[in-house]
Amino acid sequence: MNHDDLNHWSKRAADWITDYHATLRDRPVRAPVSPGDVLARLPATAPDMAETPEDILADFEALIPGALTHWQHPRFFAYFPANAAPASMLAEQLMSGIGAQAMLWQTSPAATELEQGMIRWLIRALDMPEDWTGTIHDSATTATLSAVLTMRERALGFAGLTEGLSDQPRLRIYASAQTHSSVDKAVRLAGIGQDNLVKVPTRDDLSMDPDALTRAIEADVAAGLMPAGIVFCAGGTAVGAFDEITACLPVARAHDLMTHVDAAWAGSAMICPEFRTLLKGAEDCDSLVFNPHKWMGAQFDCAVQLIRDPVDQIRTLGLRPDYLQTLEGEDVTNFNEWTVPLGRRMRALKLWFVLRAHGLDGIRTRIRNHVAWTRELCEVLRGEPGLEITSEPRLSLFSFALTGGCAATEALLTRINADGRIYLTQTTHAGRFVIRFTCGTWDCTRDDVMAVREVIRDLR
Repeated sequence: MNHDDLNHWSKRAADWITDYHATLRDRPVRAPVSPGDVLARLPATAPDMAETPEDILADFEALIPGALTHWQHPRFFAYFPANAAPASMLAEQLMSGIGAQAMLWQTSPAATELEQGMIRWLIRALDMPEDWTGTIHDSATTATLSAVLTMRERALGFAGLTEGLSDQPRLRIYASAQTHSSVDKAVRLAGIGQDNLVKVPTRDDLSMDPDALTRAIEADVAAGLMPAGIVFCAGGTAVGAFDEITACLPVARAHDLMTHVDAAWAGSAMICPEFRTLLKGAEDCDSLVFNPHKWMGAQFDCAVQLIRDPVDQIRTLGLRPDYLQTLEGEDVTNFNEWTVPLGRRMRALKLWFVLRAHGLDGIRTRIRNHVAWTRELCEVLRGEPGLEITSEPRLSLFSFALTGGCAATEALLTRINADGRIYLTQTTHAGRFVIRFTCGTWDCTRDDVMAVREVIRDLR
């Protein structure tokens, strides 16, 4: 395939994508396949001779779409969404064609400076302090790992980078059980260890108990351990828990601890002023992550980490061998020093396209609709006999269960997902197996949301 061929087949691909989205509601949300089905249909080895684009595309159509879970399906109510607005798709197509590597300013100046510009736009959109800055990672997992690594080095006086951890004090990170498993992964990969992630008890509203946090820190200090940082939850994955950050920040300050806010899902909603009280106190923390690819239309992957002062993170993650020196001067920003990978995609372009193509007001309208439809569905299901709301709506997330017990609830979820009209997932809440509902796909409508009641009634 040459560039002339690409021109032709790109147009064919664009037509296919248009048809795909036009027919999504007619497809089962989850793929009706079993493990190994796709692999069994692939040849055992790569072809020695070139094959035609016609054959390749035909095999794609026959093998791939029918074996995918359709994340852009308007009735995808599982996990959190991974949006792909058309404007974002266009930006990704352009960047795919250019194939830029944005590890240094000099390797892609526009990539670095557009990223700086989009961070500035988002800081203002979320009403965060003007002197904050930030960068774009692939996922919130990487952003949280970057923050935890910085906590580690800040606590150790940056000795861990050169001396290792074997002779260092035993570090402790604090978070509630409502935080995402990415926090667990971060403490593991940072060498701090799972046993040193302290899960602080929560209050009745599932927010971190500041008194319990104080007791945990003081007990660790008395035992000769070294507190290093706190990760706050702002929109937990299970049932949407929010820590009361302002109540816990005095504890962090009293012990000089770095703070990071995991707002991966809920952070995008903070472009709506009426929701910002949920994130109150984040402006006084050190770091915050949210995913525009979850609820702002930017195609995965696009996780934004906002940072009060990047100096410690750059000192932790930055490395400049001779071949990465920037001859333009020390003041040039090289974003590879702000995150774990050296290689970086140009993720800012899709943000630029989406924010301009829809405007903040257009995205706000979508988010507000999702929240309103979620609340409406919750009230409808509350009136269904034999069904119980197990956690109230937090933004566009709530959970429910059958009153007949966990086994009956699990069986209902299995029937729902096998049916294919909608897709839901489960979690454990207050010791019970419950079903999660979350709304957020780009093309979702009120009718799509209300279809949940219809499916439940049909399959009870």
